[in-house]
Amino acid sequence: MSKKHMLIMLACCLIPVAGLAAFYVFKIPLNNIIFGVLVLACPLSHLLMMKFMMKDHNEHSPQEHSHQPSIGKDVQ
Repeated sequence: MSKKHMLIMLACCLIPVAGLAAFYVFKIPLNNIIFGVLVLACPLSHLLMMKFMMKDHNEHSPQEHSHQPSIGKDVQ
């Protein structure tokens, strides 16, 4: 497992733990947390989707996407 992968896994585990700790330490109402997560879920998921879609798009060569039929030429 690479070091970068370990750091991503660690961040994904620590962010929810830090959120729960903030909930209990600062006595934040649960309604505010749920509302904040719902408001941020759409834009964050959109950004992640675009990042991964652009990565897949850039790996293909431009010739794979340009399938233009040749008019007037015999194909054999």
